[in-house]
Amino acid sequence: MLVFELLVIMFLASIAAGLVGSLIGLGGGVVVIPILTIGLGVDIHYAIGASIVSVIATSSGAAATYVKDKMTNLRVGMFLELGTTVGAITGALIAAYVRSTILEFVFGAVLLLSLLPLVHQLAEDIPENPELTGLSKRLMLTGSYVETDGSTINYNATRPTEGLAGMVVAGLVSGLLGIGSGTFKVLSMDLAMRLPMKVSTTTSNFMIGVTAAASAGIYFVRGDVDPVIVAPVALGVLIGAFVGARLLMKARNPTVRKIFVVVLALAGAEMVLRAIGI
Repeated sequence: MLVFELLVIMFLASIAAGLVGSLIGLGGGVVVIPILTIGLGVDIHYAIGASIVSVIATSSGAAATYVKDKMTNLRVGMFLELGTTVGAITGALIAAYVRSTILEFVFGAVLLLSLLPLVHQLAEDIPENPELTGLSKRLMLTGSYVETDGSTINYNATRPTEGLAGMVVAGLVSGLLGIGSGTFKVLSMDLAMRLPMKVSTTTSNFMIGVTAAASAGIYFVRGDVDPVIVAPVALGVLIGAFVGARLLMKARNPTVRKIFVVVLALAGAEMVLRAIGI
């Protein structure tokens, strides 16, 4: 395959990855890494380096739109970043002592098991809005946004400690495996904190950029960031993220959840299969 053709394929595939990533808050790495490694034969280290940079592009492209449209909950995002940071540091410290295949299998299995409550809530549009109490009240973890029909949706975040614990796991996954942790971020906000799905995905998009920016320098120093690969991937992801952000504003929560379930199933299966050598 010619170099030009390879770059074009990377660019087009990255547009799709950015679109999906911005829609469901995963950053695009779940799509980018398999395409680069399995489809195009790129070394896994360079694929991860390109994925990390593309996550920043996704967050920059989509998060700006979501913040402007007041869909992202910045207060919730900054609170949960505490857990992600602790988990990422811990994961990076113990990564050298744990076999990655075991971790991939465990986390892949967790993703697949997470499908059960998600499928049960598949048709749910707006979750019940409980009274703001305890830590959620003290931190004012509440918000609102305008739906596609023009109605204003008010919501309160529940069980912030459980959400924070989920973010520690998200950071741990990122630090241990060198992959994006948007999946666990969205799951924590959707299942534990009971935020509307669109708020979960947009807030995840905001958070993943902060997390990725902290680790991108490490990959750059290691020499895992190849400009020839990163350039088409980051540009494609950025374009896809802008398109995805516009589509999300017009989508309903059940639609976003259905897309998330499909991608979650594929990501979990891919991680388990890779762990067992298939």
